[in-house]
Order: sequence, then C-alpha cells, then structure tokens
Amino acid sequence: MDILNEYDIIVVGGGHAGCEAATAAARLGSKVLLITMDLNRMAQMSCNPAIGGIAKGQIVREIDALGGNMGIVTDNSTIQFRMLNLSKGPAMWSPRAQCDKTQFSATWKLLLEREKNIDFWQGTVVSLSFYNNIVIGVVTEVGVGFKSKCVILTSGTFLNGLMHFGSSKVSGGRISEPSSFGITEQLVSVGFHAGRMKTGTPVRIDKRTIDFSKFIRQDGDSTDNCFSYFPGVKNELQKLPCYITYTNAKVHQIIESGFKDSPLFDGTIQGLGPRYCPSIETKLITFSDKDKHQLFLEPEGVDSLEYYLNGFSSSLNWRIQNDAIHCIPGLEEAKILKPGYAIEYDYFLPTQLEHTLETKLIQNLYFAGQINGTTGYEEAGSQGLIAGINAHLKITKGDPFILSRNEAYIGVLIDDLVTKGVDEPYRMFTSRAEYRMLLRQDNADERLTPKAFNLGLVSEDRYNRLVNKLMWKNKVELLCRNFIVKPSLIIDLLVTKDSAPLKQNSKLDALVRRPQLSIFDFFEFIIPLKELFYGMDSSLRHEVFQAAEITLKYSGYIERESVVADKLIRLENIRITDKFEYQKIDSLSTEARQKLIRINPKTIGQASRIPGVSPSDINVLLVLLGR
Repeated sequence: MDILNEYDIIVVGGGHAGCEAATAAARLGSKVLLITMDLNRMAQMSCNPAIGGIAKGQIVREIDALGGNMGIVTDNSTIQFRMLNLSKGPAMWSPRAQCDKTQFSATWKLLLEREKNIDFWQGTVVSLSFYNNIVIGVVTEVGVGFKSKCVILTSGTFLNGLMHFGSSKVSGGRISEPSSFGITEQLVSVGFHAGRMKTGTPVRIDKRTIDFSKFIRQDGDSTDNCFSYFPGVKNELQKLPCYITYTNAKVHQIIESGFKDSPLFDGTIQGLGPRYCPSIETKLITFSDKDKHQLFLEPEGVDSLEYYLNGFSSSLNWRIQNDAIHCIPGLEEAKILKPGYAIEYDYFLPTQLEHTLETKLIQNLYFAGQINGTTGYEEAGSQGLIAGINAHLKITKGDPFILSRNEAYIGVLIDDLVTKGVDEPYRMFTSRAEYRMLLRQDNADERLTPKAFNLGLVSEDRYNRLVNKLMWKNKVELLCRNFIVKPSLIIDLLVTKDSAPLKQNSKLDALVRRPQLSIFDFFEFIIPLKELFYGMDSSLRHEVFQAAEITLKYSGYIERESVVADKLIRLENIRITDKFEYQKIDSLSTEARQKLIRINPKTIGQASRIPGVSPSDINVLLVLLGR
C-alpha cells in the first residue's frame, strides 16, 4: 500500500463516538486523523433528532463534565428542552433536548475543524494493518494507507449494513449511504467474535401535510435549562413544540396485514433487535392486549419539512406504512418523505475489550459505539470519549483512565459491556446503576471535572468555575444548617404550602427537607439566604441553590449509598489478573470457570458481576487469596 501520512491516532468513523474520540485525543496532544465517508455529516442524527432522556441525559452531562462536546453541541442546536421525571426524586431527573439536526451536525463540524491536531480524510477504511498483534495503520478503498500508533474503530451501523424495506433489501449504513466491507471479515480471521444486530427508524413526514390541530401539543420547559456546565452556551433558534397522538384499531389492522411479508417475522432479519425501542410491529405482538400505542411527532429542525414519527419504527413494506399512518388522526393527508426501515449490521462481542476499550486480541486497537453492541448517540459518544483518552494515554505511557460504577453512568455502561456482554442492543437506564443517588445529572461536574482537569481535557477557567460553585454551595448549606427559624416567621408560608405548622424553633435545613417546601420559598423570609443568592455570579445562582437543596433534602440517602459504595469498592481493589488458572479450580462451578476464563476479570469486584459467577464462586476465590 502507499503510505500518505503517519499519525498518533486514527479514528475511523465520524459519528458521535468518532467525533468525541478525535476531539479528546487531539485536545490531549495527539496528532489525529479522522476518516469518515462524508465530511459534511459529522455526528449525523441518523434516527431520532434528540439528545438525552432517561439515563441518557445523565451520560451527556458526564461527557460535558469530562470536556466532551456533546452537551455544548446540543445546547447550540436545541429547539426544545425538557427535564424528565421531575415528579420523582433527583436521581431520576433526566434532561432531554429536541435538536435541529442540521445545526447539530454543522456545529460538530465547526468544533472539529477548530482542533489544530485533527486532520481529515473522506473515504472508507477497508482493512487494518497489523504487526505482531499490534495495529499500525489502515488502508482505504482507493488504496491509500495511513500509519498510526493507535486506531479507534467507531463504525456505527456501517459494517456490512443491510437495510430492509419490507421484502426489499438495500446495502447501506443508513438511507442513501453505502455500507463498509472488509473489516469484519479481517477481524474475524484473526480471532474476533462478531454478531449481527438490528435497529430501525420510522417514516419522516412532510409537515405541510399534517393537521396539527388533531394532536396533543407538548411544549418544552419554560425555564432556561441546558446540558453544558460551561456558561453562556445557548442559541437563538426558534423553540418548537412536539405533538402526541395514538395508534388505533384500524392502524393495527393494516400493520398486521403486512406481517406475512415482514422481514422481521419471516426469518429474513437475523440480527438482535432492541427490546426497549421496539418496532411498531413488535409492539403489536408483544403487547397484543393494548388497543393503542403512544406516538410522538417531533420536528427535525427549524427550517426542515421533516417530522419524525417517534414510536412508529418499522421494517414493513412502504405501502403498509403509508396506509397505516393515514389512519392516524391528523395524518389522513400526510405525505411520506422517507419510509421507515430496519437495518442489520455487524458488531463485536464487547467482552473482547478491556475497560479502556482497547481490544484484548490486538494491541492499540480500540472499539467505541455501536460496534460494541450499544444503541444511542449518548452511549456512543461516551465510549468515544473514553477510547480517545485511553488511546492517547497508551501512546504517552500514562495510567489508564477507567471510571468505576460509583463514579459515573459511563463507568456502569463500560463495565456492563466488558463484563456482562450484550444479548440485545444495549441502552442505558437508571435501573442499571446501583448508585444512582450518587450519579445524578446535577452533580456530574463535581464527580468528573476534577478528573478531566488533571488529564488536561478542561481549561483552568472551567475548573475554577467548579471550585467557585462548590464554595458557594457550601456557604448555602452551612447557612441552612445553622440558621434558626422562628415559627412566627414562616407561619403563612407553611399554610400556603400545606405543610405542618412549626411548634418550636427549627434549623432551616430541617424545613428545606420537607417535601412540600423548596429552598427558594425562603428568600422572602430569610434575608441572609437572599443575600447569598444575589452575591454570586448570576450564571451560578440556580445551579448552586438546586445543588445545595438536593444535598440537604437527600443527605440521608446519599450518605447511606456512599457507605455501600465504599464497602463494594474494596472488592474492586483486590486484583486477580493472572493469579489463577481457573480451569484447575475444581471448587468453582463449571459455568464460573468458563466465564472467568473468557472474561479474565481484573478484580474480584468485576468477577462478581459476571453472569454465571455466583457468590459462592467469589468466596472460593477470596479463600484462595487468603481473604
């Protein structure tokens, strides 16, 4: 092959994982080449034009706290913002933003081009170059080669991608874009285990043909919320509503008439589909007792004609899709701009990875995103960030950067992948995190920005902003814990809020902990509290007081979860790599021996999370270690 240039790191793929990986590595000082099929589609929103949601929003805030760009790009392209689950406790609060997808991609492109350490190449990588089980570069479809010290594969749905439109099959990574061939076959030939996964996307509808009066309007939050902790990241885009509607018996009847030709049911589609984001045809089978299913009509941009019919993902024949949506109130005259389709693609079993996302078989080769069996922009972006950091650290002989399960949702995500593997496209949920009271969306900067600052991923100004925020937060908490409130001072407030009357003097923090009351309710009565509010930078005020209120209200839960986390961390500190020949330990169950050999866990803590390894198996290992 002809070598054009040499780099520290080559990132293959310009999706959400690739963009974060390239940015992180470049910002740390590595010379990076980003290779992608289309330089004008950086971080393309292939499916839903939204960022965040349940648990996903927490990941985006963690990406931002670590110096990644997803939160900043989202805030620059938001056309609707909502904080989900506000009726529940703060551990469940999850930010979500509807985005202008054109602006989102354009902003990413601009930020990437501003990174002086990133070069670009438009093309397709068809093979990797190895030397003694070490990756040393890539080769493109036109025979151009590039050498590098590390390669990060972020191929999304493009590896042998195959789209299904009813009985019609079209090769492609997404509609109107070609698949990538060669890499899967090469990696399998050197010992990697690959599989097939399936995802899908719904029809896009021309907004000029929609009767919005028949939908339930859903506006965004009135408050000025955002994802990034960095101040002043906003946009002037028009804010747009989404709309809610439902399927009905007639819609279901038409959809069911297409089952006989559905590639999902006739054996054509072999890939594993997402359980938590099923196609409309799967919903009708799984929830056959329901006579309707909720749908969301979502704008794809301020100047776009396209509306996304969320909840109507389908691989059915285009005619069935067309006839079915015409039976939905408000869509009787709707014109389809793009039909829905399913897509199958290759992925590699993530148990073949280290926690750094480096592969176990080939040194200096990293996988990030859907290639690891995940689904979602947020999950992909977080993996790209971690892969980019660790590839740079590998080159510069730094210690690996690994987040534990009690430090970040990103830590939960990666540990689940490399320890448990996947049997369907992996999506993050709050229920996957044991310590979700510690891993809230509001404190991601407290948890992770110091780590990012030590790495060199965030500026000193950004770190100092966090220090300033924590200083003010501590002042608010200290005032609340020490300020004595007399019953006569707040009698009217307690009546208004339907809260029990105060019979004796009370510390302010005890009142803040009452479920009916908020810290903001006391400004009118507690002058020192109001003075603190107006004494700090206006960009910090709401953030500081909300953080202080959460700490005060839920201090008991937070402390209890911290104690449990500290106990379990001890198991993470007991390293067992290469200490056992598992096949010779007869006291382990057969399944445990097989799983331990395959995963080769680093610590007792990781071993305890491997499916099939029981507590008694862990006790055997601890006894052998003399613990």
